[in-house]
Amino acid sequence: MEESSKKENVIEEKSFQFALEIIKFYKVLKSNHEFTIGRQVLRAGTSIGANVAEGTAAQTRKDFITKMSIASKEARETLYWLKLLKVSQLVSCDFEPLLNSCGELIRILTAIVKTSQQNIKH
Repeated sequence: MEESSKKENVIEEKSFQFALEIIKFYKVLKSNHEFTIGRQVLRAGTSIGANVAEGTAAQTRKDFITKMSIASKEARETLYWLKLLKVSQLVSCDFEPLLNSCGELIRILTAIVKTSQQNIKH
């Protein structure tokens, strides 16, 4: 198995697990009557894995890069909403695990996109 394929499997699993955690977190937000930002977190946080799944089924390398880039942007948006919730203290909970997981997804996706772009050039 080549290295990029291993990375893709890791990102698929991590983004799926992150989406499950975001769904649980959304339930907490709803129970605390935080609906507006909660929907934003839910949409962006679950979109990461959806774009990764689409990317792994891409027909071209360019399409793969596009989907992984979108997943990266969604991860950055999710991080923004999580930070906003944490700093605003709209809900009282431990944000660190989600912030850490989201940061990890961003790092992995950034590496995948950069490596894939370099591979196209060579």
